[in-house]
Amino acid sequence: MDLIVARGEERQWRLTDLLGRTMGVIVENKPGAFTIRPEGFAIEAMAGLTPGPYVSVDDALAAIERRTRGVCRRKAGSGNE
Repeated sequence: MDLIVARGEERQWRLTDLLGRTMGVIVENKPGAFTIRPEGFAIEAMAGLTPGPYVSVDDALAAIERRTRGVCRRKAGSGNE
């Protein structure tokens, strides 16, 4: 599953598939503690994935990529946090 990652509301990164469907969010609960919250079709694709905490957004994205055997791409201008 390939995903597009974009900065959302404060402390959130939105996950969408290549068709624009919502696949969930990554939430920064506190500094250095990021949690993956799958939605929609991603719930099944990410079954068995440890939701977190991860130390960075990049670590959370790497976990998603390993589980789904896909690629997570940052939307242009979404920041590198």
